[in-house]
Amino acid sequence: MINDKIVVGITQGDINGIGYEIIIKTLSDIRINELCIPVVYGSPKVAAYHRKAMNVENFSFNQIKDINEVNPKRSNIINCMDENVRVELGKSNEYCGEGSIKALEFALNDLKKGKIDVLLTAPINKHNIQSDNFSFPGHTEYLANAFNVEEVLMLMVSDVMRVGIVTGHVPLSEVPKLITEEAILKKLRILNNTLISDFEIRKPRIAVLGLNPHAGDEGVLGKEEQTIIIPAIDKANAENILAMGPYPTDGLFGSDGFSKFDGILAMYHDQGLTPFKALAFDTGVNFTAGLPIIRTSPAHGTAYEIAGQGVASENSFRKALYLALDIFKKRKMHTELIKNPLKLSNQEGQE
Repeated sequence: MINDKIVVGITQGDINGIGYEIIIKTLSDIRINELCIPVVYGSPKVAAYHRKAMNVENFSFNQIKDINEVNPKRSNIINCMDENVRVELGKSNEYCGEGSIKALEFALNDLKKGKIDVLLTAPINKHNIQSDNFSFPGHTEYLANAFNVEEVLMLMVSDVMRVGIVTGHVPLSEVPKLITEEAILKKLRILNNTLISDFEIRKPRIAVLGLNPHAGDEGVLGKEEQTIIIPAIDKANAENILAMGPYPTDGLFGSDGFSKFDGILAMYHDQGLTPFKALAFDTGVNFTAGLPIIRTSPAHGTAYEIAGQGVASENSFRKALYLALDIFKKRKMHTELIKNPLKLSNQEGQE
């Protein structure tokens, strides 16, 4: 922190997508500078190009060479690319991927040194970013490797629900063999812990979805629920994790059932993200739970088809910024409470 303000590292993402548009639209609100110190890792030249394309005249970045020159009253930008960079709106190419990974590497270096407090990543293209330096399905797996964390959880967060996923970015054909008791239990532990430490929920209620239609219909439509998922839930309950289910996906999301839980654990990517984005696409946030650092991102991609048109919504990106700040404060508070268990006991006694 600088001057008691949280320093937010923001990676530019794909320079030909809507990343800069949603960054500039979010940071154009001067109230942001009262809440935190934004530092964009990217290219002043690319930022100027997007600002001109959007016809934004009342905003500019403070250009700095490194994090030590940060202006606590401005939105700052650190150059991570050479001056020959060229923007081709709406097009995917290797240069976009190189820019994405360079910005991420610069930000991670400062993050590990404690120079920035939280990380906010703009959308990348998972194809063009692949290289010798990035051979992962996405940010989530890259960050887990960067911080030597064996298990993390992609957690989609909105005002109406929080949805975690067991198998993440893997082909659907591989999902059944990856659904094991231990895999589910590991994700439940992370989900339970993050709901407590990062969202201030004392005793989280977690709904676990089934793998098969109708959660298997007692074995008629599949036996994974009976042989794998229910035993995993039982083990979680034995560890004092309040997990329930398995629930049919259509029934839980089709009714108001999901609102009765603090978190939901889906078995695979589209099972959790499809209903989540149907209800919260414009305001949803992707949070990587289980990391020693705080990382959020908007719940959408590069959106090449509307890049440079000035019509992209910054709501999800803004929510991602707010969530990162909120989790930073709550995690810090939780750490203090753990250091002082007497204080925690006194609070519980007053409830």
